[in-house]
Amino acid sequence: MTATRLQYAFRQRELEHYPQTNTRRAYLALVVLITVALYYALYIGGGVAPLFMRELHVSFTYYVGQLAIGNAIGAFASLLAGLSDRFGRSRLVVWGLLLVALLTLFAEPAAANKLAFAIWGIAVGFVEGIILVATPALMRDFSPQVGRATAMGVWAMGPVLGSLVTSAVVSSTLGFLPTWQAQFRLCGVFCLAVWLVAFLFLRELKPALRDQIMVSDRDRVLNEMRARGLDVEASLRNPWRQVLRFDIVASAFGVSVLLLVYYTSVAFGVIYLVAIFHFTLDRANALLNWNWAANVVSLLAAGLLSDRLGVRKPFMLIGGLGGAATIWLFLAHGSNNPSFALMASCGALISVFVGAAYAAWMASFTETVEAHNPALTATGLAVWGWLLRLVVTASFVTLPKVVTPVTQAARWQTWFAICAGGALVFVAMIATMKGRWLPSAARADAAAHEKEVAKALEEMKEAVLF
Repeated sequence: MTATRLQYAFRQRELEHYPQTNTRRAYLALVVLITVALYYALYIGGGVAPLFMRELHVSFTYYVGQLAIGNAIGAFASLLAGLSDRFGRSRLVVWGLLLVALLTLFAEPAAANKLAFAIWGIAVGFVEGIILVATPALMRDFSPQVGRATAMGVWAMGPVLGSLVTSAVVSSTLGFLPTWQAQFRLCGVFCLAVWLVAFLFLRELKPALRDQIMVSDRDRVLNEMRARGLDVEASLRNPWRQVLRFDIVASAFGVSVLLLVYYTSVAFGVIYLVAIFHFTLDRANALLNWNWAANVVSLLAAGLLSDRLGVRKPFMLIGGLGGAATIWLFLAHGSNNPSFALMASCGALISVFVGAAYAAWMASFTETVEAHNPALTATGLAVWGWLLRLVVTASFVTLPKVVTPVTQAARWQTWFAICAGGALVFVAMIATMKGRWLPSAARADAAAHEKEVAKALEEMKEAVLF
């Protein structure tokens, strides 16, 4: 590690030119790795919840209250992350990840009582609220619209892979790392290693480049030429007035209630499986591995196919309806004595539908924000992050009233019926978003855009010559 590299990492993070394809993919991969580390740290508590709840005398209600407070604070942290449109994204991500790594490695394992543990967990939630907005903003910056669903599907794999890593590591290491403190420290070491890579290599586009719409790679030259005369300050005036639009708010709320089943699985999946079906801790985590693995495959496959066809809304519709149906059939009205294989299969199927809807939604949402003002992508994502965290907070406040005591299966079935209803609300909000239903219409739009780009480039070349 040279002094020049360290100096550059501290002082200069903006790219003057849009990177070539391989370099751009490397930045996207790094953002995903950062997201995995962040959510591993956020979800490790859920993976070992029975252990620390017993040792620190944490009741289910107290634990849910901690999660609710953390999400509420994270909601407003997401609003702060909207400032990355003005001040940049990479510094928020890099230094936020370092704070998470230190909290997970040192502070949380050292908690001597439930109050200290809750305070440190809430601090991690605050940082997560910021990075929740900044990382997808970076993904959008480095991905043209023709590949946006793939990029956003890959980004959405980050939180899911965080869940998968949590379940996989806990289920495979609990035999020789049997304490919850050891599991937190292992997570902290991983986060610290990822932070070092991010500190040295993560970069972002300069404002004049990222503040434009990029439909395809061919737009790169045109955007760089336009960036020389772009008034960045003018495009950032009155940011909240520009993004607090019905289509942005409605679609953000819709996906927030779609993800109720996901956040329930992340926070309470282990508790549910242990309390209702009497799984051991490692067995419960092993079952959840199937959920997260299926979700990862679905996110990637749906993103690739959505970009190939050029449409988002059909994937959202199929994913939302399929998710609602499978949640209702298997969880809200499922068998009282299901086998491990049946539980794993139904969880995987729900994850497939929800993943397909989410990958397409992320692409469509960023494109909806861009249609208003591409310079305010992070501000638009901040609205989403804020609403998502408020919905999760409300659900965590409501859940104990529904599922107490946690050992009654019928109460959990009521909660999963609410989750199925959330998926139907998501379906109702699809119509507010930007995008086509038919691939033929999407191809016509793409062809018209290519003609506009060619014409603009020719006009600029003529202006330079004469």
